[in-house]
Amino acid sequence: MRFQTIMLAGLSAIALTACSKQEEVAAAPPPPPGSVAGSTAADRDGDGIVDGYYTSDGIYHPNVPPAPPAAPPAPTRAGERG
Repeated sequence: MRFQTIMLAGLSAIALTACSKQEEVAAAPPPPPGSVAGSTAADRDGDGIVDGYYTSDGIYHPNVPPAPPAAPPAPTRAGERG
């Protein structure tokens, strides 16, 4: 009697798993602008802002802001008071 109860519970569990739906996994979002496809974002200082990216070969690529424009040259000291 005990064996039949265990078999009934096992078979009902197997039958119910056939009715379950498989959840679809969402595709990975595209990388943000300036990053390399297949890379992993890195936050080295822990401030919550992405500082750079690690590529699949383990190399770190920092996000470097563009250099400011060069300062104009100093005025020449030529003239009446120069």
